Amino acid sequence: MRVFKFGGASVNNADAVKNVADIITRFSNEELVLVFSAMGKTTNALEKVTHAAFYNLPELTERIDEVENFHFNIADALFDSDHLQINNELKNIFDSLKQVASKPEYAYDEFYDRIVSFGEILSTTIISRFLNERGIMNVIIPAQEMIITGDRFRDAALDWAMTEKLIKKRVLDVFHDQNCNKIITQGFIGSTIDGKPTTLDREGSDFTASVIAYCLDADEVIVWKDVDGLLNCDPDHFANPLKIDHISYHEVVELTFFGAKILHPKTIKPLQNKSIPLRVKSFFNPTANGTLVSDQASSDLSIPFLIKKNDQALISFFSKDFSFIAEDKLSKIFWRLNQLNIKINLMQNSAISFSIVVNDPGKKLKSLSNSLANDFDILYNRGLELLTIRNFTDQLIKQYLTDKEILLEQRSRKTIQVAYTQT
Repeated sequence: MRVFKFGGASVNNADAVKNVADIITRFSNEELVLVFSAMGKTTNALEKVTHAAFYNLPELTERIDEVENFHFNIADALFDSDHLQINNELKNIFDSLKQVASKPEYAYDEFYDRIVSFGEILSTTIISRFLNERGIMNVIIPAQEMIITGDRFRDAALDWAMTEKLIKKRVLDVFHDQNCNKIITQGFIGSTIDGKPTTLDREGSDFTASVIAYCLDADEVIVWKDVDGLLNCDPDHFANPLKIDHISYHEVVELTFFGAKILHPKTIKPLQNKSIPLRVKSFFNPTANGTLVSDQASSDLSIPFLIKKNDQALISFFSKDFSFIAEDKLSKIFWRLNQLNIKINLMQNSAISFSIVVNDPGKKLKSLSNSLANDFDILYNRGLELLTIRNFTDQLIKQYLTDKEILLEQRSRKTIQVAYTQT
């Protein structure tokens, strides 16, 4: 049994959905759990819906219409014009979306999860129906009935015991009792034990796939992307990317921690715990080998990896009473960062100062500053870039950092991280 994960780019139009169906047909005799993200840039579009609805902005109707038209256009291209069943299913989903959007009666993060969750529900509704039309019989098991989480919205923690129990029960029931070897579910989304919709952090569909694989002792996870495998850099930012044939769990964890958009950072741990291999393959070139991620050492330990993160903020805390910033003071800072769900990308301390680089926290920065103002003087710089080079060389440092206004730099044996003014 294998778990396949298809991201938004793999199903961003009707032709892409047909291509996914062709890929799945290659595995007609295998038991597969198929995890799908929202189609194309639907999550981004639903984030705009969330913002417009929460702040009662006049463009709300337009924002919803954009999402609705996008999905109906894909459905029109996939199904016969008289195919009323899929149209009725989509209409019911959008009626529910509009009802939720009309009553922003929750805190923003909870409201966000309620709105954004519709993206994966829409995609799996269309894809499941189309696969059935193509003779690829399948059953949808809603992720919100299996992936059980806590109530930290937008980055919910998994209830492993309950999730494993439900996944085993629901999936094995379909495979063994319903005589169907294809199951479809949604990535990224889950729910609390009392049914409140939650999400697992952006790009969390990778994590969903690895959780399901762990719970079912899957033979392999395949993540289908628009590239031939893992690359040592993002081709949108760097020239001449190199494809990696084989890489270890350990190295991937390090790279995702530093911000590489290879996989969601939480993806690897469940797989490593049971030695389940993961393969990254191209949906454009499905017969190619792609990249294997396993517990074996990487194929070339000298290849440099370059990771760039934009829109970073450097926040520096200075002790007001000139006392050392030791464990007691650090604990106050970390406690507040955790409360605000602000994740650190880089940190550095001296005797009386402590600096961090984070994804720009927006309005949370003011809340952070106000809550710690009694203990610290706080300075910050916004609009920065953070460059990480793993397996760095002097030549690479010179190539990418010459003439940069560097505000913070940190080196270890294999890795250099530098925050500098964005150009």
